[in-house]
Amino acid sequence: MPKSTVDEIRARFDADVERFSNLDTGQSSTPDAPLMLELVTDAAARTTPLASRVLDMGCGAGNYTLKLLQRLPQVEVTLVDLSQPMLDRATQRITAAGGTVTQTHAADLRTLTWDAGSFDIIMASMVLHHLRSPAEWHAVLARCHRALRPGGGLWIADFFLQATAAVDALMWARYGEYLRAFKGEAYRDHVFAYIEKEDSPAPLMQVVDALRHAGFSTVELLHKNGLFAALGAIR
Repeated sequence: MPKSTVDEIRARFDADVERFSNLDTGQSSTPDAPLMLELVTDAAARTTPLASRVLDMGCGAGNYTLKLLQRLPQVEVTLVDLSQPMLDRATQRITAAGGTVTQTHAADLRTLTWDAGSFDIIMASMVLHHLRSPAEWHAVLARCHRALRPGGGLWIADFFLQATAAVDALMWARYGEYLRAFKGEAYRDHVFAYIEKEDSPAPLMQVVDALRHAGFSTVELLHKNGLFAALGAIR
């Protein structure tokens, strides 16, 4: 099955702003989503407490930046998302919370480059699974590494495959059971269908290797539950 185009992905998120505008329930189809939100933003703040510039890639309605602002109210934020309605909502929520949004980019993150040392923190929540190949992963991670100041960190929350087919099947079965228990079989089938159409997750350890190849000195696994994980990489 051919994967969704950028325009198709953009249209889906344009129509789903309200669901993602809640810190507690915005990603209810993701096990431990609130925990990963806490861990990523807390780890970023503790690692770079004097951070001043943040890039939120795939910012959605701004949940990760809003949580980070509770810890680092001084930061200025650049927002990237395919969806202009998501960017508009994120900007409104962040500004209302006292945050500063310096730039917004309604763009495919694969098309963007940044000057060296532009940011102290880069966050990427549930966005990198849209990358379609190892080459795209390597290119995006290399650009993130270059865009970070020394000591800065890239913090990722996403879902990942397992390298071993039998273990991968186990994790998908467990995720299917989570979705069925949450909202029933029809909901499970709906989520699985759009994952099959839209997403292309990579094996977690392949991503860890790619982070090291990009030049990150340290990779920290913060949390893993089945297919979902939160991790960080320090420049």
